[in-house]
Amino acid sequence: MTSHRPLYAGVELGGTKCICVLGTGPDDVREEIRLPTLQPDVTLQAIANILETWRRRDGGYDALGIASFGPLDLRRGSATYGHVTSSAKPGWQDIDIIGPLRADHRGPVGFDTDVNGAALAEGRWGAAKGLGSFAYITVGTGVGVGLVVDDRIVHGCNHTELGHVRVARMAGDFWPGICSYHGDCVEGLASGPAIAARAGRPATELGTDDPVWEPVAHTLAQLFHTIFFTTSPQRILIGGGVGYGRPDLLARIRRQLLTSINGFVDLADLVGGLDGFIAPPGLGERAGPLGALLLAVDAFSERPAAPLARA
Repeated sequence: MTSHRPLYAGVELGGTKCICVLGTGPDDVREEIRLPTLQPDVTLQAIANILETWRRRDGGYDALGIASFGPLDLRRGSATYGHVTSSAKPGWQDIDIIGPLRADHRGPVGFDTDVNGAALAEGRWGAAKGLGSFAYITVGTGVGVGLVVDDRIVHGCNHTELGHVRVARMAGDFWPGICSYHGDCVEGLASGPAIAARAGRPATELGTDDPVWEPVAHTLAQLFHTIFFTTSPQRILIGGGVGYGRPDLLARIRRQLLTSINGFVDLADLVGGLDGFIAPPGLGERAGPLGALLLAVDAFSERPAAPLARA
C-alpha cells in the first residue's frame, strides 16, 4: 500500500507581480507561473484559472497558501477575514483575496502577508534557518517587515506594518515622501516608487554613486535601529526589487546603523559581525513564492485529524 505525498499550491500576490507555484518545497517546485498584478478582478481571475487547472490535474493539491500584499485582515472570525483593507494600491481596498482563490478547494488554506510568508520561508529553508528571532525586510513596491520572535511570526490585534513607522530624517533632508497616508514614513521615503519620485527615474537606472541612495540608506538604517532595539533580532535580511542584489546599499545601511547606534552597544560583537547581521535572503527572489508554499505546508500540517471510522 502506497501513501499519498501531499502536494501544495502557493500564491504570492505582490504589488507588481504574482507568482503561483505548485510543489512540496524548495527542491521540488513542479510548476511556476508569473503574472502581472493588474486590476483585482483581472488578477484574481487569472490566478483562479491557474489554480483550477492544477486542481483538476493529477488529483489536485492538498492545501493552498496565499501570501499577499496588504494591509490584510488576518482576524479569523472577522466578517472581512482574508480581505485587503486600507491599501494604497488603487482599486484594491476592501477586496476579498481568499474567496475567489479558494473557489472549490475544500482543503486547508494558509493566509498571511507576503513579507511574513517570505520570513517564514527564510527561517525554514534559508538564511535564517536555526535562528529563533530575525527580521525579513522587503524593499520594493512598498516596504514590509516580517518579524519572527521566539520562532513565531509577530501577530497581535492584526499584523505588523513597520514600513509605515516614522523615523528620524537625515539632517538637511526635507523631501516630503510619497506615502498617501503618512508622507515621510519609511515606505514613503525608501520604497521603489519613492526612489523613482525623488530621483526622477527608477531605481534600476540609478548608479551606485547616485545621491539618492544616502537618504534611502539612512531611512532603512533608522528602521533597522528601531527593530534592533525592540525585538533584538539575530539577523536582518533585506530583499525585494530594490533591496535584493545591492551589496552597495547593504554596506551603506550597515555604516548608517553603526552611526545611529553610536556605540550604545557593541553591535558587531552581539551579532557576530555586521556582514552576517544585515544580509541578503538565502532563498533570493524565491523567498516570496516559497513563503506562500510554506503557508500551505503549515496549514496542511495543522489541519484537524480525520475522525475515526465507527464500526
